[in-house]
Amino acid sequence: QVQLVESGGGLVQTGGSLRLSCAASGRTFSISAMGWFRQAPGKEREFVAAISWSGTTTYYADSKKGRFTISRDNAKNTAYLQMNSLKPEDTAVYYCAAARFSTVQAMADMNRVAYWGQGTQVTVSS
Repeated sequence: QVQLVESGGGLVQTGGSLRLSCAASGRTFSISAMGWFRQAPGKEREFVAAISWSGTTTYYADSKKGRFTISRDNAKNTAYLQMNSLKPEDTAVYYCAAARFSTVQAMADMNRVAYWGQGTQVTVSS
C-alpha cells in the first residue's frame, strides 16, 4: 500500500499563492507518477497536473498551464503544487494522487489513479 499525506491548503486572497505538498510513504517503488486533482462544490473532480516519479516529465491540464507548477523532491518522496495568481474559481478540495504503470498523460484519467490522499481545502477569497 501507498499512503499520501497532503498539506499546505488554506485561505488566500485573490492573486495570492499557495504551495501544496504531498508526501508518499509505503510501497513507493510501485509508483510511476504522482499528480493533483481538485473538486469544487457541486462539480466533478478534475485533473490539475502530474509528474513522473523521477520528476523529469510533467503534464498539465490546459487551463492550469502558466499559473500552476508541479514538482517533486525525490529524496523526500514528496510532490508539490505551486499555485500562483489564485482566483476564486480555484477554490476546491485538492487531492494528491499516485498511479502505477501510468504515464503522466494517462494519469489525467482518474481511472488510472491507484492511491488518493485525504484532500486539502483551498479557499480563495474575492
